Amino acid sequence: MSTVSLKMPDDLATRLAAAARQRGVTRSALVRDALESYLRRVGVRDGSAADLAKDLIGTVEGPRDLSTHPKHMKGFGR
Repeated sequence: MSTVSLKMPDDLATRLAAAARQRGVTRSALVRDALESYLRRVGVRDGSAADLAKDLIGTVEGPRDLSTHPKHMKGFGR
């Protein structure tokens, strides 16, 4: 796991500590959770292109694999 150091205003640090105590988690866990939520909300995801498009895979009709079918590769690269 990587370590990140940051500076924050004292009032934010106080609120962070209080929220962590209230939830029974560490400040680090609360910050990680908040970052995960924020990144999901703004659309930043990790994973491969296939992971990101998994809901689309298999929804289109046609040849299963255009990249290796000789009929569809005819003349490619000329």
